[in-house]
Amino acid sequence: MRFSSKTVGLASAVITVLIWTGFIVIARASASRGLLPLDIALARILGASAVLLPWAWWLMRPARRAGEQVGSLWGLSPLPLRQTVQTGFLGGFLYAILAYTGFFYAPASHASVLMPGSLPLWTTLLAWLFLREKVAATRALGLGFIVLGDVLVGGASLLMAFDGGEVWKGDLLFMTAAMCWASYSVLVRRHGFDAVRATMAITAFAFVCFVPLFAVLVGLSILPTQLHQAPWSEILFQAVFQGVGSVVISGITFTQMVRYYGPVRSTMITALVPGLSALGAVWFLGEPMHWNLLAGLALVTGGILFGVRQAKKSDTSPAPAHVSAPPQTGGQP
Repeated sequence: MRFSSKTVGLASAVITVLIWTGFIVIARASASRGLLPLDIALARILGASAVLLPWAWWLMRPARRAGEQVGSLWGLSPLPLRQTVQTGFLGGFLYAILAYTGFFYAPASHASVLMPGSLPLWTTLLAWLFLREKVAATRALGLGFIVLGDVLVGGASLLMAFDGGEVWKGDLLFMTAAMCWASYSVLVRRHGFDAVRATMAITAFAFVCFVPLFAVLVGLSILPTQLHQAPWSEILFQAVFQGVGSVVISGITFTQMVRYYGPVRSTMITALVPGLSALGAVWFLGEPMHWNLLAGLALVTGGILFGVRQAKKSDTSPAPAHVSAPPQTGGQP
């Protein structure tokens, strides 16, 4: 059964927005269910690896049979070693650790503003710095709105630190995680990597480096873990949602969405994520929505939309395959 391109594009957009929104709400809820941040990161990496690493090995099989030197990390990554390490450290290793740790300090409503909201800001700044991309006046104004929104949310948390509050730590981790994903995205654009191959590469790096290091540190009692106390159903859920859902499925659906709607309209669609995840935090987690969060959310969402509203219509044509999805992240899951 074949679906029309419109149906595929619409379904991809819905799935992407739902997974990115769910990533924020579920990651915050998981912070109170027993697993530690690195435990969740491990489940994410193992879940994604179970799908992507066999796929990568199969993808490179024809080239290996032809005697070509392809990929790295013993055939697990389809990219050269240097690019695998660069993208994998930022997009697969550091991003997951920073994001999941942030949810143990700050509420999901803060993550809604500071992670998907600040991603366009970091991406634009890094692209201007390293790719020499010009920033239009309207886009700069939109980024200004995003900065104001981030300051409203993060600044209030910073003031609370004088009274012993720790929410500011989570806010800082969310902002840093967004910067790491933006750096990964800029690297992908700079080298023109295919989105699927880049996702395979960051997963391969995280699997080869993080998993053995985690096992050694836990075995030496240096790193605490709650994996031995958590039910298997919780670990399996994290592996399926955080790994297969947030990494594999949303990566594919985002790419399909960009191919149909183009990068500009796709950005406008994903601008729904901050608002939806904030509402999810209020509805499912019972988090309060203070005035500064509402104002910051409005500024960030408006900044994203304002920054792309005057883009050329040609941007709605099919995008290059190397456009990469954030999970959250995602994000940017």
